[in-house]
Amino acid sequence: MKEFKSFYKSVGGNEGGKCHYNTRLDVYGCGCEHNCEYCYARSLLAFRGLWRPDDPSVADIHKIKRKLLSIPHETILRMGGMTDCFQPCEKNYKVAKQTIEAMNEYGIEYLIVTKSALIASDEYVEIMDKNLAHIQISITSTDDETAKRYENASPISERIKAIEKLQKAGFDVSIRLSPYLPQLVDLSVINDIKCDKILVEFLRVNPFIERTFHEIDLSEYTVKQSNYRHLSLEKKLKYLSDITIPQKSVCDDVDEHYDYFKNHFNYNSDDCCNLRRR
Repeated sequence: MKEFKSFYKSVGGNEGGKCHYNTRLDVYGCGCEHNCEYCYARSLLAFRGLWRPDDPSVADIHKIKRKLLSIPHETILRMGGMTDCFQPCEKNYKVAKQTIEAMNEYGIEYLIVTKSALIASDEYVEIMDKNLAHIQISITSTDDETAKRYENASPISERIKAIEKLQKAGFDVSIRLSPYLPQLVDLSVINDIKCDKILVEFLRVNPFIERTFHEIDLSEYTVKQSNYRHLSLEKKLKYLSDITIPQKSVCDDVDEHYDYFKNHFNYNSDDCCNLRRR
């Protein structure tokens, strides 16, 4: 086991400047067992030989706790920026669990972004503080077998059950349609999920992702910004039009699109994540 030393980071630039929750804590790094073919983190690390999906590095919980002591009280830490904190190795190492327990003790709010149904297991439901925890569970398809072709995360059906379990238990939980791949998603299934909130994030395409991800036609990604190709605003609005979840928002990197969704679409214009605050 190799130690992951860069577990804490505040993201700047185009992405960080648009995000309220750009302070991130990754308890596992330099690889993620989910190894999603569309993953921008994989695209940034693989070409440097730093992506090891079968053997992620593990952060030292003692160092994490020391770092937590210095974090400003108003900070909401995002767990899961470059890798998933609830990938399968968490079952062995429990670093995410220990980090949650420490944040509960210190009164630090946390935003968990995951593709794992593990977050809704009783072990984690029992320790998460409903006043501090915000949870987004990502869905990329509505068919288990389709998703297996390009990601190694929990089956989609299990993720949906996890969302509904956390919603019923009273947690601040959201469907995260991220990346939203319209060709692979049956919106009637999404709209039937018993959850009040949905956050949509469209696919961003760079040359690496174009080489690794072949499930959909990428030729319609024609808008260029920040070294990525994006869908046009018109196509995004078309693909959003049939979503009926009551509280819907879009997380977007493209300047013009970000402004449009903030001012004309998002349920909470001040926060595309639409977190339930104390």
